[in-house]
Order: sequence, then C-alpha cells, then structure tokens
Amino acid sequence: MPNHDAGLHKGRDTVERLISKLKAWRGIATRYDKTPDSYLAGLHLRASMIWIKDLTRTTH
Repeated sequence: MPNHDAGLHKGRDTVERLISKLKAWRGIATRYDKTPDSYLAGLHLRASMIWIKDLTRTTH
C-alpha cells in the first residue's frame, strides 16, 4: 500500500481547484481566443479576477 503524503495531496488539491476556477470562465474553457497571446491574456485576466476576489474576501 502506498504512503499518503498529506502535504502533497493538499498542494495538488489547491492546483486542481484553481484550474477548475479558471475553466469556469467560458473564454478559457472553450478557447475562443485562438492566438496564444490572447489566450494567455485571458488566463492572466481570469487569474487576476480570482486573486482580487480572494483578497477582498479575506479583508472583511
């Protein structure tokens, strides 16, 4: 039976949740933006939106 590394599992869960939040935005999930630059800009925009929402949630 393999050993369970709780720290590794927590990190993996965090990454999977972030990817899920990014994919919840339709423009990223469907890749309507065909150029790599516009797709990357969309990723940055969505990540910024998630980050700002998290910041405002923790300050209240």
